[in-house]
Amino acid sequence: MKINIEEFQHDLVQWFQEEQRDLPWRKDNDPYKVWVSEVMLQQTRVDTVIPYYNRFLERFPSIEAFAEADEEAVLKMWEGLGYYSRVRNLHAAAKEVVNKYGGKVPDTKEKILKLKGVGPYTAGAVLSIAFGKPIPAVDGNVMRVLSRILLITEDIAKTSARKVFEEAAQELMYVPSPSHFNQALMELGALICTPGKPACLLCPVREHCRAFAEGVQAELPVKTRKKSTRHEDRLAVVLRDEHGRILVRKRPEKGLLANLWEFPNLKVVPLLDPWESLQDFLSTEFSLDATIDHVSFTRVHHVFTHLTWMIDAFEGKLQQGEITGCGGLRFVTGQELEELAFPVSHQKIWKAYKEKKS
Repeated sequence: MKINIEEFQHDLVQWFQEEQRDLPWRKDNDPYKVWVSEVMLQQTRVDTVIPYYNRFLERFPSIEAFAEADEEAVLKMWEGLGYYSRVRNLHAAAKEVVNKYGGKVPDTKEKILKLKGVGPYTAGAVLSIAFGKPIPAVDGNVMRVLSRILLITEDIAKTSARKVFEEAAQELMYVPSPSHFNQALMELGALICTPGKPACLLCPVREHCRAFAEGVQAELPVKTRKKSTRHEDRLAVVLRDEHGRILVRKRPEKGLLANLWEFPNLKVVPLLDPWESLQDFLSTEFSLDATIDHVSFTRVHHVFTHLTWMIDAFEGKLQQGEITGCGGLRFVTGQELEELAFPVSHQKIWKAYKEKKS
C-alpha cells in the first residue's frame, strides 16, 4: 500500500481545521506564547497546562517581562507542573533572546537550536506554528501516528529512531500550511491515534494508514520497556519554632527539584523509629533540638520518571538551637511559605498540615 501524499495532507489538514480544540495558545501565533505552550506541554496533559499557561502569560505577558523576573517568581508560577529544568532552561533562553536578539525569537533552525533547552521538537513547533516554516515537529505523539500511517517499525525508545521519523514527517510536510500540518499530527495523536487502542473508525486518514490496512495498529509503535524505577521511603517534618514559624530549606542548585523549597526530610533509616530518625537528623545536620510526634499526620506518594517517593510527614516543635550559618534553611510564616515554590509532594504535605490544624 503506497500512500497518496496529497490526499493524506488534504484529509488531515481539513480535519484539523474543522475539529481542532479551542486552546488558549491557538489564539495567535506569537512566537513567545507558542514557545511557552510547547515547553509546558512536554510530559504534561493539555487540561493540566491550560490554567498554568493562562496564569503564566498573565504574570509574564512578554518575553521581556519573563526574562526580567527573578527565579523564585518563575519557579512559583511553575509550581506543580514538575520537570522544573524545563522552565529554568526557558528562562535562561528568554534572557538570551532579549540580550542577543532584542526580544525577537530567532526564526531559523540554526539559531533557535542554540538556545538553552531547545531541541528539534520545540524548534520545529515554534518555527512552523509561529513563522510558517516547513520544519517537522516530532514528539512521542507524532512518532506514534507516523509509525502507524507508514508502518514504521523502528523502536521509538532509541535515539536513532528520531531521524527516521523526522525524515518521514518532512516527506509528508504540507508546505502551504506547516503550522496546521504539524498541529494536526499532534492533535490526531492526542485525540484519535492514541496509545493502546486507537479510535480508527473516527480517524480522518484511516484510508491512508498502512497499519490499519494490515490490522496491526495496536502493535505500533515499537517501544522497548523502560528500566524499572527506584523507590525511596522518606520522612519529613513540619517543624515550628516558639513564634509559630515553620522551618523550610532550599534544595541544591543542581539535581532533582533544584532550587525548590521543601520541609526537612531524609531517607528512612532502617531499624530506627521515624520520630527518632528525625530528631537525630535535625540534631546532626542542623544542631537543632526538637520534639517530634510519634505518629505521622499524612503519607504522600510521588512518582518521578526514574524514582518514586513514599513520604511520611510528622509535626515537630523546636526546643532549642538556631539556624544561623545553615545555608538554605529559613524559618518562615505560613503566609511567607505560600509565596515560595515547593515540589508537588511537599505542597501535599503542607495542605494536609493546614487541614489538620483547621
